[in-house]
Amino acid sequence: MNRTVHRSIEPPPGGGRAKKFNLNRAQVVDQNFVEFVRNWVAQGFSPGEHNRTGEFESPTSKEVGHPKEVGHSSELTGQDLIELFESQIIARHQDIVSREMRSRNVGFYTIASAGHEGNAVVGRLTRHTDIAFVHYRSGAFMAERARKVSGVDFVKDTMLGFAASSDDPIAGGRHKAWGSVPMWVPPQTSTIASHLPKAVGTALSLHRAKRLGVPNELPADSIVVCSFGDATTNHAVAQTAFNSAGWAAYQRLPVPILFVCEDNSIGISVETPDGWIEETYRNRCGLHYLQANGLDLIDAYTVTKEAVERCREQRCPVFLHLKVVRLLGHAGSDAETEYHTLEQIEAAETKDPLLASAELLLREGLMTADDVLELYERIRSRVRAAAEYASQRPKLTSAAEVMAPLAPSTPDKVAAEARRPPDHAERVRIFKGEAQLPEKLPSRHMAALINHGLHDLLIKYPESILFGEDVAKKGGVYHVTTGLTAAFGLGRVFNTLLDETTILGLAIGSGHVGLLPIPEIQYLAYYHNAEDQIRSEACSLQFFSKDQYRNPMVIRIAGWGYQKGFGGHFHNDNSIAALRDVPSLIIATPSRGDDAVKMVRTCLAMAKVDGRVIVFIEPIALYMTKDLYEPKDAKWSFPYPPPSEFIPFGEGAVYPSEPRPSGSGKVGPTEDLTILTFANGVHMSLRAAKTLREKHKIAARVVDLRWLNPLNEAFIIEQAMATKRVLVVDEGRKTGGVSESIMALLCEKCGAAVKLARLTAHDTYIPLGPAAEYVLPEEAAVVRLAIELTTGKRS
Repeated sequence: MNRTVHRSIEPPPGGGRAKKFNLNRAQVVDQNFVEFVRNWVAQGFSPGEHNRTGEFESPTSKEVGHPKEVGHSSELTGQDLIELFESQIIARHQDIVSREMRSRNVGFYTIASAGHEGNAVVGRLTRHTDIAFVHYRSGAFMAERARKVSGVDFVKDTMLGFAASSDDPIAGGRHKAWGSVPMWVPPQTSTIASHLPKAVGTALSLHRAKRLGVPNELPADSIVVCSFGDATTNHAVAQTAFNSAGWAAYQRLPVPILFVCEDNSIGISVETPDGWIEETYRNRCGLHYLQANGLDLIDAYTVTKEAVERCREQRCPVFLHLKVVRLLGHAGSDAETEYHTLEQIEAAETKDPLLASAELLLREGLMTADDVLELYERIRSRVRAAAEYASQRPKLTSAAEVMAPLAPSTPDKVAAEARRPPDHAERVRIFKGEAQLPEKLPSRHMAALINHGLHDLLIKYPESILFGEDVAKKGGVYHVTTGLTAAFGLGRVFNTLLDETTILGLAIGSGHVGLLPIPEIQYLAYYHNAEDQIRSEACSLQFFSKDQYRNPMVIRIAGWGYQKGFGGHFHNDNSIAALRDVPSLIIATPSRGDDAVKMVRTCLAMAKVDGRVIVFIEPIALYMTKDLYEPKDAKWSFPYPPPSEFIPFGEGAVYPSEPRPSGSGKVGPTEDLTILTFANGVHMSLRAAKTLREKHKIAARVVDLRWLNPLNEAFIIEQAMATKRVLVVDEGRKTGGVSESIMALLCEKCGAAVKLARLTAHDTYIPLGPAAEYVLPEEAAVVRLAIELTTGKRS
């Protein structure tokens, strides 16, 4: 006897496209299950018989032993099967009720786990301390994992998420995210595949954290669980993760990650070719491949158990290919009948894993049909009651409430942390003697001072790690990290493979296990290869977890233009537009070496105390600059600041003009205009200010903003009003550069009280060689615009 397939509307004679019919497939799948169990009773089946046929191998074909020990696994008991079945039912009713809530406009999330309920076995066979980065169809996994933690009401919590209630314990109404602090499931809400690199980064960091003695609550043999769909494997970011995991495993590094590919053969409407996943991953270097039937609890349990044990014991990546089916379309808004016929939809529904699980329990005599129906309806009532409760709970009611966890800021705590010096004895050891402490050495250029500063930070924070391309033995392209590996070992300062996504994924993952990462992106242009790791992952975590999860980091990037002898747009990129609009991301950029040291101390303190993500852009062209006005004047070389000195977040620097030249004939304010700038623009503008003062009797104050995102608006307005004339010198492009925000701010807040002009780079890539001078701000242009702004005359 075949499973009954319920049709809510019969098609017209001769067929016809299903899209003509208003079919509620959630209702259909629900009724199919109830009728299937009722038919079991009506047909008089008894244990040992079965009443269905299907394309997948039935669990009834397997030898099943005593209810206490079911199937080939001596550890799989009847109670295991009943509880797994219960978790599957919970997930199913959450899917059904989520659509009921949406129809009443009290629920706002309808992506279903239906058809994927076999992932409950992964929830059962892994520990709640196996940190999990999960797929959005993970309802049954979560329901099963919740059994392992006391005090978690998974059904209520899920419904609060569906209702976007501020009571939702993980996201607080900001999104429906599968996530939990006690269950070690960071909320996952971002773009397809973007969670895979951080999952690999976490797996790579587990052993490192233990070896460095960094405390966390994870057992030494913990693994990482990372689930995703078959279509996700095609994404470049997923390929990055598989490659980096395999690359590390090939070198026998521990990478205890369980990749769970839940293969339902489709990505929204695009079919996955038959056999594609098997052929692609079965023999992939560094990954151990296992396949299981996710519609069959016994097979899924047996294979998943092998996968988990191999991953945990051998500390290696395992690719668990779980064959499932997608029911109820991609989401509630997905009109599946646009790309599947009604017959295709019905064929998928005959493979419903809940039907297979119910039959297994009935056939083995573990439950009667009445037991199954009673459990099914009891859970329905529980989920509906939770949904009714959740729909009455409070919502977020203001922008301030929405944004509260986005960018935590505790300036006093950060200041205390930033001024806390490293251990003196350890400094003496690392720097090889009291007399060699950097503050006792002569003034140096920026690259040398940053290098000393990084030594101090690695001393101060034993949990910190520094990594990137060529940062170890080579010491970085510009030798900024020279000597760090020798001083602190490869466990803390190490090279990565040539992939920015892996670098940033490793930074995120290491933050999850208590490390304090300082990743290096070799050039600003290279950041764009991996920007989604910051936009969708790192900077969203505190927001979507109510600041319960953090992935602190300070990303060092060599950037900006004006580099001589090694140019071109990849090595002289001047655009930070992709950074500026990332919510909560802090952007810092120094113009001189001592500032760089004091600012990076603050950055590490903000990461440590507030969990912040900071990009620290180091101007390549100023790394080796020692002079300011004249060759060998050494006015851009500075002494190393003592370890307790720092620059508070948002604090700029003001370089006042020297006294007005005699004979200027001017009275009133001491200075004629304010030049707002940063990085290379500071060095350039100070030179221009000298020319203005000496040759044109114009007094200009130069202001170094230092912190580009968020801008210190009060400071900018104060500096603008001091002279009522402002020239913004922005080495970034005209479109998307910092000057846009500054000009908008001053227009809105100061209006006609301040005369404004700006000098920016052109909207183009930076060419090689001397041609770069035509598209970047130059000193002569600063002088010219300053004269025009001050005198009203074109020079």
